Amino acid sequence: MISPLSMTYADARAAFLEAAASTGARIESFVHPVSGIEDEELAVDVAELGPIDNDRVILVVSGVHGVEGYLGSALQRHHLETSGGARSDGPDAPGAGEPTLIFIHALNPYGFSWVRRVNENNVDLNRNFVDWSKPRPGSEAYEPLAADLVPSSWSEEDQEQSLTALMAALQEIGMEAFQQAVSGGQYEYPDGVFYGGTEPVWSHTWLREFLGARLADVAHAVVVDLHTGLGPWGFGELISSESPDSPTYHRQREWWGEVTSHKGGDSVSAPLEGDWLTAVPGMAPDTEMTAIAIEYGTVDSVSVLQSLRADAVLHATGDPTSPDAVAIRDQVRAAFLDDDPEWLENCWTRYRSVVSTAAERLSD
Repeated sequence: MISPLSMTYADARAAFLEAAASTGARIESFVHPVSGIEDEELAVDVAELGPIDNDRVILVVSGVHGVEGYLGSALQRHHLETSGGARSDGPDAPGAGEPTLIFIHALNPYGFSWVRRVNENNVDLNRNFVDWSKPRPGSEAYEPLAADLVPSSWSEEDQEQSLTALMAALQEIGMEAFQQAVSGGQYEYPDGVFYGGTEPVWSHTWLREFLGARLADVAHAVVVDLHTGLGPWGFGELISSESPDSPTYHRQREWWGEVTSHKGGDSVSAPLEGDWLTAVPGMAPDTEMTAIAIEYGTVDSVSVLQSLRADAVLHATGDPTSPDAVAIRDQVRAAFLDDDPEWLENCWTRYRSVVSTAAERLSD
């Protein structure tokens, strides 16, 4: 049985590091330049099991969207706790011939600590991986909704008026266009939701540098990116960032069966600007990359959006350190996580299946 979710980033980090150390994993920590909600140190922690010179690796990434890291951390920790320990070199050693496992814990530690989806700059990290040498993508579809998505206050009156306006827009343009306008990624409203930023943020730069160096001599890497907040309760949809006609997408379907593509329009996710799985092959161009996101469903999409709107207003116009802010953080947590043991077990079962299949495909 998977352990309950941690209640703070500091507790989740400590539990992850303890689990990694107990297996004899190689551990390296990369300290973030800002501190957390309790003035605690923030870091991206990396734990590895298996030969360092293995040319086949599986990377499991948690916390691209900070609050979603609570589940990702729990899955990573449970994997470590049930892994049976570090695998040694040598043809007769336990685990010989298997890929090396690399756990990247809390890619967005600030959002993890503050129970936010975004980072210290209100940037959605999974909209930040655009080509910054080119002009930023347009935000024309988001613009008419901007003032209602993040109103100037979160009074009951403003909540009611803005939500009514948003529901009217949804009825006018339809769910698909509305979801795309809101969540596809926007680059003009820094206090808004799903904001992609103006340049690569710290976590973006760190990830690009880390993967470029770590995968330099790796022939094939599988990336499993852990997310929550979209889809049916407890179901883990496998989402590709590849076009449905690409060889990589066909490989994903061959390995895992039912895989959707946000580029193909059949996913619970809208097509995204600047998502990191689209960019990851370019970070290690000599590595054959098979990258997949697992999106675990929680509550209905309106409740999820309401939590993000409340959080955005709080950080744009309110005081995130006030006692009143606790209720909004609780609202965000409830939208992206569920402490129900059945939900956690469903998430673990899906995770174990995806990672086990990847390990089988990469093994001798």
